[in-house]
Amino acid sequence: MCYIVQLPLSYTNTMDTVESAMHSCFKNKVGEVLLPGDRFCFGLGETDSKPLKVICGPGLRRNGDEVHVCKSGILRYKQPNLYWIDSQQRRYVPAKGETVIGIVTVKSGDIFKVDVGGSEQASLSYLAFEGSTKRNRPNVQVGDLVYGQFIIANKDMEPELTCIDSCGRANGMGVFGAGGLMFKVSLGLVRRLLAPQSEVVKDLENLFPFELVVGMNGRVWVKAKSLQQTLIVANLLESCENMSALQRQALFRRVVDRAF
Repeated sequence: MCYIVQLPLSYTNTMDTVESAMHSCFKNKVGEVLLPGDRFCFGLGETDSKPLKVICGPGLRRNGDEVHVCKSGILRYKQPNLYWIDSQQRRYVPAKGETVIGIVTVKSGDIFKVDVGGSEQASLSYLAFEGSTKRNRPNVQVGDLVYGQFIIANKDMEPELTCIDSCGRANGMGVFGAGGLMFKVSLGLVRRLLAPQSEVVKDLENLFPFELVVGMNGRVWVKAKSLQQTLIVANLLESCENMSALQRQALFRRVVDRAF
């Protein structure tokens, strides 16, 4: 199905009016289920103004003046001009700039091979750690969990990870995971957990203190004071994926009443 949108010339005068026009174009579809093959066409008419800029997130692909839907799910919107498809996909496709949880599988010379849940393993240099030099190598073993960021991720090259930012700082990345539990959830739940002021995380924090690491590849690591509390947090995260806010809060209250 094709949704053709013709923007009036008056909408291309300023950036604010363009963004308002974008929102009005999609407002009838935001929150609805779209299927692969659906597309939106933006006709700007004959004007010297800059073309409409649309930032396409997961599930959407820009092709000239058209936006193609390549995943089934619910169309979501974030100001000022970001759109994506919220789906329950579990298969991860690496993307540059995303932070993920990986498992070291091979040590080969100066390169570590890391399983990130994609179609192929990513490479991680021993120099991609804070303070690492040729003489001072990081203590990374096969089976360790690493939290890193993609610096190369496209269909024509092998994915490459790093555990330092542009300033050479770890900034929370590196080897971790001692004593915790890692499990896998859908990519839709991952985005909800990573959202600013996540309601799911806030409700969990009211139970008991715990550590939480979330990767964009659908892997989640948790650690609480005891093994029992760690398992409770993991089970709650897995069970609340398809619950409403009221259902989730009711479940958390029952858990608190039984645990304490």
